[in-house]
Amino acid sequence: MTTIRLYNTKARAKETFEPLDPGNVRMYVCGPTVYDRAHLGNARPVVVFDVLYRLLRHVYGAGHVTYVRNFTDVDDKINARAAETGRTIAEITAETTQWFLDDMAALGALEPDAMPRATQYVPQMIAMIERLIAKGHAYEAGGHVLFAVESYAGYGRLSGRTVEDMIAGARVEVAPYKRNPMDFVLWKPSGPDLPGWESPWGRGRPGWHIECSAMSHELLGESFDIHGGGGDLIFPHHENEIAQSRCAHPEGEFARYWMHNEMLQVEGRKMSKSLGNFFTVRDLLDQGVQGEVIRFVMLSTHYRKPMDWTAEKAREAKETLRKWSGAAAEKHANDIDSEVVEALADDLNTWEAIETLNELYKCDNRARLTASAMLLGFDLAKIAQSDWAKPFHYETEDGAFLAEGTDYQPTVGVIGWGGISDQLRDASVSLVHKWLAYRRDKDWSNADRLKHEAASLGVELRASRSPSGVNSGTAVLDRSNLNPAKLEALK
Repeated sequence: MTTIRLYNTKARAKETFEPLDPGNVRMYVCGPTVYDRAHLGNARPVVVFDVLYRLLRHVYGAGHVTYVRNFTDVDDKINARAAETGRTIAEITAETTQWFLDDMAALGALEPDAMPRATQYVPQMIAMIERLIAKGHAYEAGGHVLFAVESYAGYGRLSGRTVEDMIAGARVEVAPYKRNPMDFVLWKPSGPDLPGWESPWGRGRPGWHIECSAMSHELLGESFDIHGGGGDLIFPHHENEIAQSRCAHPEGEFARYWMHNEMLQVEGRKMSKSLGNFFTVRDLLDQGVQGEVIRFVMLSTHYRKPMDWTAEKAREAKETLRKWSGAAAEKHANDIDSEVVEALADDLNTWEAIETLNELYKCDNRARLTASAMLLGFDLAKIAQSDWAKPFHYETEDGAFLAEGTDYQPTVGVIGWGGISDQLRDASVSLVHKWLAYRRDKDWSNADRLKHEAASLGVELRASRSPSGVNSGTAVLDRSNLNPAKLEALK
C-alpha cells in the first residue's frame, strides 16, 4: 500500500499517515459561512482537500473514506445580511449554500460524504456545553456561557503560542463577564430579532467554535484522522476546537493530523476590495475563466505556500489543459501512474504531480495521462469536448508555403474559443499566413514585429514543421485580450 506523508501543523513536521481505522479513514474540513459568494481564498481549501480526498479514496478505497465539510448557517454576518436586505435568514443561507456547491462543482470538487449545517446540530452543541460546565471547563456569566481557557493546560500548542502571547497579539473581546480575556463564547443570548434556541441558559444561539466540535464528534467520533482548513483558522478557531473537544471528551484524541493551506494573493498583492483585485469564483467563471483553469492554477503551487493568482498563470494553465485534453484517451482502465501517486502521497506535492503529467504527455502515454489527471480532478476527455479546448483547423490553398518537392498543403490552426466569428477566424488565419511568409523569406525582423503586435492584441503565433517538411502555423486566441478590429487592420 502507498505510504502517505502529511505535514502535521501540531507536530510542525511531516509524519507518516497512519489512520485509526484503514477501513474508515475520517477527515473533517471547516467549510464556509454562507452569506455571500465564495471568493478565491474560500476555494483554495476546497480544492486542496478535494485532492487529498481523491488520494485517500485511491489508496484505501472509495468506500473506506468519510469526508465531512460543514456549513456555518448561524452567524452574525448572516444576521446582518438579513437586516440589510429584508430577506429571511433561511432564504439567504439556502441560496448561498447552493451558490457555493455550484461554484465548487465548477472547480471539479467532489461533494463530501456529509455536509452538515450548524443549525441542524444545536442540540448536540447544547449537550457538549453542558458537559464542559459539569467538568469545570466552562461557566455561565451575563447570559453567556464561556470556555475557561486556563482550565485546559494544552491551550496554545497547535499555534505554538502561550496564552500571554495570544492576548498580546490578538483582538480579544473585552467583556465584564469574562474571568480571563482569552475565554471564548460557547453560547450567547438572542433578542427577539435574532435566531435563537431554548437552552438551560435561556434563549440564545451557539458561538462559532462549538459547532465544529459538536458536528465532528457526532459524525466522526471522539477521535478521527485529519482536520483541515485555511491557515487563518489555526488561531483562534482550531485552537478553541481542540480545547473544548479534548475537555468535553478527554477519552478521545479529537483530530490526530492537522493540515492547513496558506493564503492566496492576486497579482502579488493581498486580495482586497479596496485594491480592486477581489474576485469571487463566480466573477471569474462569468468572465469566461474555466473552472478547470482555476483549479489548475491553485494546484500549480504547493498548498503550504502562498498562492498568487495571475492572468499569466491562468493563460498558461488553459494552454496546458488544452494540450493535455488533445491527447485524452477514451479508455484508460484507471491506469494511474505510480509517480503521480507518489508525488501526491508526499504531502500533496501537486506541482510535482503536474510535472509528471507533462512528461506523460510528451511520451504520448495517453491512457496513463488521462487516468492520472483524473486523480488531480481533471477530466481530460470531458475537457476535450468543451468549446474552449477544441482546435479549429483550416486548409490553405497557398502553394507558396509548400516545402520544395512535396505535394502537401500546410495546415493553419486556430486554437481558441468555440463560436468565434468568421471575421475573427479569417483574421487569425491571415496573420499566420503572413507570419509564415516572413519566416520563409528569412525576414526575421518583420516576423518578430508581427508576432509581438499580434500578442498584444490577444493572438499568440506559433510555427511548426511536419516530418515531411511542410510549414504549418497556429494562432492561439486569448479572449480576455482580443481586439478583432485591430487584428483586421494588422493582417
